Amino acid sequence: MTIHNLYIFDRNGTCLHYSEWNRKKQAGISKEEEYKLMYGMLFSIRSFVSKMSPLDMKDGFVAFQTSRYKLHYYETPTGIKIVMNTDLGVPNCRDILHQIYSTLYVEYIVKNPLCVLGETLQSELFNSRLDSFIRALPFFNVRAA
Repeated sequence: MTIHNLYIFDRNGTCLHYSEWNRKKQAGISKEEEYKLMYGMLFSIRSFVSKMSPLDMKDGFVAFQTSRYKLHYYETPTGIKIVMNTDLGVPNCRDILHQIYSTLYVEYIVKNPLCVLGETLQSELFNSRLDSFIRALPFFNVRAA
């Protein structure tokens, strides 16, 4: 099991942060185009789920999987969207994404007067703590195929 990458978007679709660990294949396009495609896909899936669900879903869209990877999604009440791509063996990561938001993003970005909200995250402390947090997860494995 492994974690491939993580995106953090604001409510307007701006990619505030991107990290990758075990990503084997690149998209073949610029990072900016990749961010736009990811955000557009999330927007479309959320819209589809809210319109087509036969039940009133309190959590809405939380994950989807293909034959190759699983996308985990968490959205905060303020519109921050955290997306993590993993391999198929990783269980639901909603609590982990919430923990990234509450213990890392809020502590090192929101509470930091030097960080401007809505701009790309420039905090080295946030980056290093996020990397340590991800690497400490039980399903993080560098040798995964």
